[in-house]
Amino acid sequence: MTVPPGGRRAVLPVGGHECAGAAGAHGPGRELRTALRDRPRAVAVPMTLGRDPGLPAAAAQTLGWAARDRMPGDLLLAEPLGTLTHLVGWIRAAVLRVLRGGFDGAVLLVAPAADPEADAELFKVARLVWRYLPVRWVEVALAGGEPEAAEGAERCRRLGAGEVALVPASLVPPPPVPGTVPPAGPLLGPAALAALVRARAAEAERRWERVGDDGLAAATDHAHGHGHGHGHGHGHGHGHGHGHGHEQPRGEEHGRRRHAALPETRQGLEGATAHGG
Repeated sequence: MTVPPGGRRAVLPVGGHECAGAAGAHGPGRELRTALRDRPRAVAVPMTLGRDPGLPAAAAQTLGWAARDRMPGDLLLAEPLGTLTHLVGWIRAAVLRVLRGGFDGAVLLVAPAADPEADAELFKVARLVWRYLPVRWVEVALAGGEPEAAEGAERCRRLGAGEVALVPASLVPPPPVPGTVPPAGPLLGPAALAALVRARAAEAERRWERVGDDGLAAATDHAHGHGHGHGHGHGHGHGHGHGHGHEQPRGEEHGRRRHAALPETRQGLEGATAHGG
């Protein structure tokens, strides 16, 4: 299907708690509606890294409302910026930047607090990050939630960490915490972030050209099937039960186990880490 006439589509990043205005993102409701008023043709890119599954559906609702008086294909919804697998890879790249400076302490992942499901996902991400890196402690803090960044840093010190490095687990910079190692840059640099947004928008354009799919129905259908029982296994093991506060097995065999990625995530993690610059 050909792209309908009327000029190029504007690219509108749409963000929630993982983004907070990064890359000029608009909120999925009123802010997006306002941005669409003087943009007759646009493609919206949900700026979620996997912990805001409702964001695409919220953006789709706004786009659907605005599309009533427009031609089919004038408004498109792109795939989300990333997934939890991407997020693990990007955090790993950020932690490796810290480790290159000779750091040998605890890593504290910091992201804005959200709902209980999204917060639980961050503890799952921390476990996966710890599993594949030579770091003894990977803990979690929630800006605006519990534990806060300062409380999380204090917990790391109580566990025995001499130093604590803050690493962003979203597109929002961590708040400053006295006595911690400054973050080694943002989770995604401006150039990498802009390139990803452009790539998602281009994918949405090609999808419309190939099959006439504007992405709105798929986002809504996914949201309807994404309840509390969607199979991520949130029921157990999130908390701080990473085992980080206990003595870890030593030796070469443990090193091989720690650094061998699970088969189902190896390819995704390697690809995601490549975007972390």
